Amino acid sequence: MSTKVLISGASIAGPALAHWLSRYGFEVTVVELAPALRGGGQNVDFRGRTHLTVLERMGVLDELRALDTGGSPMTFLGADGRRLLHLPAEFAGGELEIPRGELAQLLYRHSCARAEYVFGDSITALEETPSGVRAAFRHGAPREFDLVIGADGLHSNVRRLAFGPEQRYVRHLGYYAATWQFPNDLGLPPGSVGLNVPGRLASIGADHRDPARAGAFCLFASPELRYDRHDQEQQKALVRDAFAGLGWEVPRLLESLRHAPELYFDSISRADVPTWSSGRIALLGDAACGATIGGMGTGTAVVAAYVLAGELARARGDHRTAFARYEQLLRGYAQGCQKGGDRTGPFLAPRTATGLRVRNGLLNRRWVLNRMLELGKQVSSVELPDYELPKGGLPDYEPLESELPESELPESELPKCARESAGRFSAAG
Repeated sequence: MSTKVLISGASIAGPALAHWLSRYGFEVTVVELAPALRGGGQNVDFRGRTHLTVLERMGVLDELRALDTGGSPMTFLGADGRRLLHLPAEFAGGELEIPRGELAQLLYRHSCARAEYVFGDSITALEETPSGVRAAFRHGAPREFDLVIGADGLHSNVRRLAFGPEQRYVRHLGYYAATWQFPNDLGLPPGSVGLNVPGRLASIGADHRDPARAGAFCLFASPELRYDRHDQEQQKALVRDAFAGLGWEVPRLLESLRHAPELYFDSISRADVPTWSSGRIALLGDAACGATIGGMGTGTAVVAAYVLAGELARARGDHRTAFARYEQLLRGYAQGCQKGGDRTGPFLAPRTATGLRVRNGLLNRRWVLNRMLELGKQVSSVELPDYELPKGGLPDYEPLESELPESELPESELPKCARESAGRFSAAG
C-alpha cells in the first residue's frame, strides 16, 4: 500500500513536492484554500548551481527558460520626478526570472495528472493517531493520511495547528509590500520605474508577455498592522492610506487599485522554526524557514521539495528517518538563502532622506554596482543527493495541450483524473 501524503498549499512548494512524491509512487493530495490557482505576484528568480540542478532534474528547466523575462531593470525617481538611480536587469534577475503565476501554473501541470488537488478548502484540525494523522477540513469530510506537509507559506495553517501560534515563529521586519495588475494606459516599458521617498516605494512597469497590462509594486515602512489577511478591501485601504498625498503617477496607481480583481498584500517578515517536523507532520519552504521577499524563498522551496521527497522515497516512507535527514541536509542552506529578506525593505525604501542619498550615491558609482553584481552571483549552494527513481522509472510527463489561463483552468480542460479525484473529495463532504 502506498504512503498517503496530504500537502497544504498549492502555490510553489506544494506542487513541487507533489511532483516528486507522485513520481516516487506516493499517493498525494494537495489542499488549497483559494478557489483556483493564484495568478499575479512578483517575478521570482532562480540563481546558482543548486537551483538549476533541481530544475533540470525535475525536467522543467527548458520550459522555464522559455518563460524567462530576462530580468527586470529598476529605475527610482525622486519626488520631483528626477531619476535618482537605475539598476540593470541582471541586478535582481538571477539566471532565470519567471512571473510567479506562470511558475505556479507550470508546476501544477507537472503534478496534477498524478496528484489529487482540492481547491477552496483548508485543514481545520490535525490529530495524530497510532497509524497516521487524521485531518479535518472546512468543507470536506475528515480523512486519515500517513503524513502531512505544511507547504502553505509564511502564515502556515499547518504550522499553527501542529506547532503553535504564528507569533512564536514569525518576526515582522518593519515593512509591507503590495502588488496588483491593471491596464497599461501609460505606455510603460517592461521593468519598473517608481517614486522613491523615505520609507515608501511605488513602482509600475509593463507586463513582459502582454504590453497591454501593467503591474504595480508598492512597499512602505510600518509597525506591525492588525488586519484580516482575507479581506482585500481592508488591505487596499491600508495601501491607499500609506501612499496618500504623493505625486507623480501615484494617484492614478491608487485609482487602479480600486478596480484590481486580485491583490497580493503582506508584511515583509521571516519565519524561523527550531524543528521542521513534529511526529508525522513536517514543514516545507517559507512555512519552515522563509522570508516574504528578497530571500530566494522560491528557489529554496523547490530545492527543499526535491530533498524532502527524495528522503521519504529513500527511507521507504519512514518519516522519522526522512524528516531528520531532510532538515540536516537543508537547514544551513535555507538559513543562508533567507538572509536577503532582512535587507529588502531598507534597501528598496530607506526610512530617511539620508539613507536614500547614501544608497543612491553608492550604487550610482559603477565600481560599487559591479561589485554588488559579483557578490550577487556568489549564492549559497548545497550538495544534493541524486535520488533514483523506482526500478524501471515512471512514464514521462505529458503536458496538457491547452495553456492554463491566469486564474484557473476550466474544469472541462483538466485531466480526467484530476476532475474525478476533486469530485470524490467534494462529494465526501
